[in-house]
Amino acid sequence: MGRDVPALVFTREDRRRYRQKMHTDLEVLARMLRESGFESERPRVGLEIELNLVDDEGLPAMRNTDVLQAIAEPAWSSELGRFNLEINIPPRELTTGGPGDWEREIRDALNHAEDRASAVGAHLIMVGILPTLGEAHVSEAALSGDPRYRLLNEQIFAARGEDLRIRVDGVERLATYADTITPEAACTSTQFHLQVAPKEFPHYWNAAQAIAGVQIALAANSPYLFGKELWRETRIPLFEQATDTRPEEIKAQGVRPRVWFGERWITSVFDLFEENVRYFPALLPLCDDEDPQRTLDRGGVPQLDELTLHNGTIYRWNRPIYAVTDSGPHLRIENRVLPAGPTVADIIANGAFYYGLTRALVDEDRPVWTRMSFSVAEENLHTAARDGIDARLYWPGVGEVPVTELVLRRLLPLAHRGLELAGMDDAWREPLLGIIEQRCVTARNGALWQAETVHHLEKAGISDRREALRQMTTTYMDYMHMNAPAHTWPVD
Repeated sequence: MGRDVPALVFTREDRRRYRQKMHTDLEVLARMLRESGFESERPRVGLEIELNLVDDEGLPAMRNTDVLQAIAEPAWSSELGRFNLEINIPPRELTTGGPGDWEREIRDALNHAEDRASAVGAHLIMVGILPTLGEAHVSEAALSGDPRYRLLNEQIFAARGEDLRIRVDGVERLATYADTITPEAACTSTQFHLQVAPKEFPHYWNAAQAIAGVQIALAANSPYLFGKELWRETRIPLFEQATDTRPEEIKAQGVRPRVWFGERWITSVFDLFEENVRYFPALLPLCDDEDPQRTLDRGGVPQLDELTLHNGTIYRWNRPIYAVTDSGPHLRIENRVLPAGPTVADIIANGAFYYGLTRALVDEDRPVWTRMSFSVAEENLHTAARDGIDARLYWPGVGEVPVTELVLRRLLPLAHRGLELAGMDDAWREPLLGIIEQRCVTARNGALWQAETVHHLEKAGISDRREALRQMTTTYMDYMHMNAPAHTWPVD
């Protein structure tokens, strides 16, 4: 959903033509997959980080237009809310540079942006849900100025025909309604990209789905929403509900949600794009003038704009991406399960664990997805989001075990092996995966630190939850800038 779209009123003819173009795009994609015309010799990885903006007091700052103008870098862009923005880190080969090279690149970019933002009275914070965000901050006025967001808002509510119901039962209970999709802006994530060859795509996607719950449990960083302590990764249920186009009656009929884990292991990337077209009506039926069949017949590379735009309005936790660059078309997986933050060190460690573990699982003689039901993988995701690093998850061969035990005994050695296969030596792997190891040994992550710090402040006499959240947020930012992994943060 990153492209600019105009403000429009869609007609029935627009929707009919769009449906036809999507089916044509799908046929062309199938032909391209048969003819193996994809770049895959030098696979790359990539990273997007969504951030929140706050003022000097740690409260939401609706300043993304001013901040983007101050940063003035093409890697930065707006997000759904005026208190959000996003950085797209340039893609690279996984082993480019030396130990710490990618981390330095990200820190330099973020520090530069923070300097520019502070000059206009705002600050950047990497966190799954901004703790100081209140319901008053997510009105329609908080939508970013780009027409695509207002158009998306209109189309979702036109499909629903009623307000969004948001309910999360966790440590505390939240039940509210929203008349815009702006609560989705509360969800800020880290998105890891992995370019893969077409024949390898289903194996990597299945592996990513299998470990999604483990990723969330280890990296949970979103325990508060609208002043309530809810799930350890509240971002998961919030995102599922804040973009739901289905009223209750449609849900009862079994219609699939647009934020979707999926329903089966796949045998081809085509399965996912075909499901998109078969199950989901278009939200933004905008047609390009390109004839993709003619483009391909002439030796060109079709953009498949309708198929990719539609894909951008279906929020899979592991999303397939078709993209065209100067070197040709490629396929990649966009891993969307993780929250932003707490630090760059934590993010890079999460990436190393993800890339290493998926590589090792793909290379196994008997892949994990042949030994685990798809529904169990989905259940793991929601259990992990609710309980965080204290979660007990199912894994083939060991049953239901604490996630920390599962990682230390089974998955961390696999992640080491996967990174070794990718060309990382011990000196590079140990510091990265050492963060994951210590997170498990201490059973501490960003979500736990946030909750414990708020509890500490409340026991110390701060009875106003909003003030406790504000103080916790400003302390969080101090530690974030120190770049010490969150499991080392003291509670004081």
